[in-house]
Amino acid sequence: MAAPDEAGSGTIRTAPLGRLQVTTVEGDPPKALRARRLATQGDEDQDVVVKLLSKGSARLQQDARDVTLRAGDVFVYDRGRPFRLTFPERFRTVSVMIPRRMLGLNETQLRQITASPLRPDTALGGLLSTFLDRLADTAGNYRPHIGELLARNVVDILTVLADERLGSTSTDTSSGDAAMLLRIRAYIDRHLADPELSPRTIAGAHHISVRYLHKLFEAEDTTAGRWIQSRRLEACRRDLGRRETMGRTIAAVAHGWGFASAAHFSRVFRAAYGMSPSEWRDAHRPAAR
Repeated sequence: MAAPDEAGSGTIRTAPLGRLQVTTVEGDPPKALRARRLATQGDEDQDVVVKLLSKGSARLQQDARDVTLRAGDVFVYDRGRPFRLTFPERFRTVSVMIPRRMLGLNETQLRQITASPLRPDTALGGLLSTFLDRLADTAGNYRPHIGELLARNVVDILTVLADERLGSTSTDTSSGDAAMLLRIRAYIDRHLADPELSPRTIAGAHHISVRYLHKLFEAEDTTAGRWIQSRRLEACRRDLGRRETMGRTIAAVAHGWGFASAAHFSRVFRAAYGMSPSEWRDAHRPAAR
């Protein structure tokens, strides 16, 4: 068995991450070549691959770039266009394949991030390499909705990277802030069910001040508290429409995602979606669909 773009002897492990998959490959030197005649440029169904090289070295060629990769590097390539990826020695990689349509990047933006490795000593590179390395061991342990939220974090990081390469993020400080905000969002998604999650606990976990935390979210025109609440509401809304949770009370669903008060949950749910949780459930029962 071989990963989609790798061949050779070794081991392959896959684990779900929402609608995506995390693939870990470890083995002897393979060669991957995407021939031009097989690539369909701009195909919406083709995947963009985000890959961490955690062991060994590699060479990637795409978009007139030819780069040498070393352990710890994260790199991106587009399977919808010609590329060449080779491994001269035993290697280990962790990959997430993301459909092009999920990224929301146009062709110009995507070409800015392909075959341009993120080194682990950079803000975004350190964030993404640590994140992918963790996912290699934990992806299969997350609840489906948590996995989906974490998958979106990978998409967010790539969007920030594209903005940075196009000049939207022009200083090291703003790049560092963007990386910290993405790290905090991923942390929030992993701890949504914890009723103790708060700006103070988030700041403490990231060794920053609460004031700096609020500054990061101000740039997004929101607050840390509102972000936590919106993510919890989204998770509850999805659970209320799932067949697997039809036997649970609305209060149990709310408590399962960190809401301490069922009454408070009902109020903020109605304010966000224009109907009560019970009305939402009745309108979105799987049988009705």
